[in-house]
Amino acid sequence: MEFKIITPFTTNDTQSLLNEVNEFLYVHLDEFGDSKAAIGKAMEYAVNPKTGGFILCGFEQDELASAVVINATGMDEYIPSNILVYIAVHKKYRGKGLGKVMMKEAMRNTSGGIALHVEPNNPAKFLYEKLGFTNKYLEMRYQP
Repeated sequence: MEFKIITPFTTNDTQSLLNEVNEFLYVHLDEFGDSKAAIGKAMEYAVNPKTGGFILCGFEQDELASAVVINATGMDEYIPSNILVYIAVHKKYRGKGLGKVMMKEAMRNTSGGIALHVEPNNPAKFLYEKLGFTNKYLEMRYQP
C-alpha cells in the first residue's frame, strides 16, 4: 500500500485529491456515513493550519483504497489530542487488513491520544479494541 498524507502544511495542489477523498468517504462509509458537506467540513478542519489534523490516503495500484480523517482537538491536557472523524475502506478491499494498516499508520502520524466514536454494531469496533482503544466513558449528548 502506498500512503499519501495531506496536512495543513502540504504545499502541493491537493484540491482534486480532497474532492476524490470526499466522494470516496461518502460512498464507502455506508450506513455509518454523513453528508458530503459534513465530510467536507471535517476535511477542511484537518487541513486548516489554525485547527489541524491530517487526511491519510491509502492507494492500491494507484486506486484510492482507504482514507482516514483525523482532526486535532487542541485540548491535549484534558481530552485526547486527536479525534478520528472518518475511516473507510473501499468495498473491494475489505477483509484484507487494510483498516488495521490505515489505523496503525494514522496512529504513527499523531502525537497524543486519539478519541473516536463507533456505533455498537459497527464491525470496526473490534479492530479498535484490538489496537488498544478502550471504552472509558459513556457518551451522552444533548440536542436542542
